Amino acid sequence: QVQLVESGGGLVQAGGSLRLSCAASGRTDSNYGMGWFRQAPGKEREFVAAISWRGGTTNYADSVKGRFAISRDNAKNTVYLQMNGLKPEDTAVYYCASDRDSRFGAATLAYMYDYWGQGTQVTVSS
Repeated sequence: QVQLVESGGGLVQAGGSLRLSCAASGRTDSNYGMGWFRQAPGKEREFVAAISWRGGTTNYADSVKGRFAISRDNAKNTVYLQMNGLKPEDTAVYYCASDRDSRFGAATLAYMYDYWGQGTQVTVSS
């Protein structure tokens, strides 16, 4: 059973930084794409960033380009989201997701992912 566990969320002032981590367990290989999504209160879940299984391809939402960076350490089965220059509108629950077999690469659509974490809250104060 694949499990994804996010960590690193919290409360930060506008302009600050946070690094989210997502540890995957229950897998015997690293051949899977991973992504981050977020959901703010009253809004739909939206794509944030994604990375292919070797890390050679990354995709970002326009709203976070130049501020967020996704990376992964396959030896640790962990994906990271470095968030700099945080804004109040970045406030949301952040979810990591994994696909089953990297068939979509660095996917940007939620339906392309097979496994999801429980989420970690990020709150940015103005």
